[in-house]
Amino acid sequence: MTTAAKQRMTSPTFIGVDIGTQGVRAMLMGENGNLLFSAKHNFAWTDNRNEQNPEQWWSGVVSVLRQLSSAFSQNDLDRIQAIAVTSTSGTVIPLDRNYEPLHPALMYSDNRAVQEAALCAEVSGQPYNASFGLPKMVWFHRQYPEQAEQIRLWCHAVDYITGKLSGEWGIADYTSALKSGYDLERDRWPAYVTDALPIHPSQLPKAVASGTIIGRLDRDVCELTGLPQTIRVVTGMTDGCASQIASGCSEPGHWNTTIGTTLVVKGLTRSPVYDPLGRIYNHKHPDGWWMPGGASNTGADWISRDFSGCDLRELDEQAEQWLPTPWISYALTQKGERFPFLNPDARGFDAQGLTDVQTYASRLESVAYMEKLSYDTIEALSSEHIHHVYTAGGGSASNIWLAIRSSVLGKPIYKMKHVEGAVGAAMLAASATEFQSLGEAVRRMSIIDKYVEPGPWQQAYEEQYERFKQLLREKGYLK
Repeated sequence: MTTAAKQRMTSPTFIGVDIGTQGVRAMLMGENGNLLFSAKHNFAWTDNRNEQNPEQWWSGVVSVLRQLSSAFSQNDLDRIQAIAVTSTSGTVIPLDRNYEPLHPALMYSDNRAVQEAALCAEVSGQPYNASFGLPKMVWFHRQYPEQAEQIRLWCHAVDYITGKLSGEWGIADYTSALKSGYDLERDRWPAYVTDALPIHPSQLPKAVASGTIIGRLDRDVCELTGLPQTIRVVTGMTDGCASQIASGCSEPGHWNTTIGTTLVVKGLTRSPVYDPLGRIYNHKHPDGWWMPGGASNTGADWISRDFSGCDLRELDEQAEQWLPTPWISYALTQKGERFPFLNPDARGFDAQGLTDVQTYASRLESVAYMEKLSYDTIEALSSEHIHHVYTAGGGSASNIWLAIRSSVLGKPIYKMKHVEGAVGAAMLAASATEFQSLGEAVRRMSIIDKYVEPGPWQQAYEEQYERFKQLLREKGYLK
């Protein structure tokens, strides 16, 4: 550790842990947003997208925390104030009376519970799909009735690691509980979850706000990791919400676009955004705001599929000469769209006769059009306005894409230096111990890396955006 690092460690620090499908990452953040340490543990490769072993997650967490503790002196470790966890949304685990898994975790990507999702939608009058946690619970009860009788607690991915860290079980954060049916507006488990479905009330966790202190590191965990027992354990949040926090969103009117495999928009509003078509869901922010969001099946998946192995920086440079392009694409790699319009038969398309570079440029624009259409849809459904747009995900690394998006949106775009989910978890840990709110933690710990304003292309993109919408209408995708 350098002298500069030792100087940074004179102030309070916070740990964020992100459990993903491919591994675990831990980050140690200072109160000023400086990244002091990062460690990663990769899982053994598996092609099973339906299930994972939670004990593998825990082994990974112990590994990265050991790496952290061995990198600093005891005096430095004593400055760590709190730890929080983020992980996948919709992943659930049945636990026995000793809080051990009865079965591998049913992952967010497990789509076997189609019939159970239809049942949940029928009894609740609300949209459910097979990726949600509640249908998976019902599916497990139907498929494994003998094991289901031994369930003491249904646990989410975040809950499981938080429970292992603290020894406190039966506590879920609001963002994890949402897809298991929790009613965030009434702050309770609705009656249909236990009356119409084979779920016993005692199996459901107590839901609390993300950033709630529930205890300190368990003594056995301290021996395993080398971390001090003075570290407080804070309830975490799902990975999408943690990335939204890390992106810089701190108050109503702030929105985040994450461009990874898909395009996800999430924002902060004073009230929930209601959508009769079920395209938008609303999480609850610890500061009393709401976190509505939606996810398009477009994003950057087409880049890895069609431009794998290409030098993307060189492609960006070559594409710039064609901007704004006269062509319209729709960069959808699979059948069906879920947001900002809902159409199970939607298909991607490109203009005819384009070169690879022209196709690349046109698709960059098309994702920006989908981003604008997403925000237009949200504003049409609510009285809230989008004031600031923050960005994260692999797609935010492209400067030319940022310039296109800013000009299409007609708004500046902010990209922070550290936007990983583990950073959002660290901010959550700081909000409970060092700052008065999560909003304050985000403002104090965010470091702007890039700021892009709309350029001279704005007028041309306004016209092309209207053409894009018209073409979607002609194909029957957009009303």
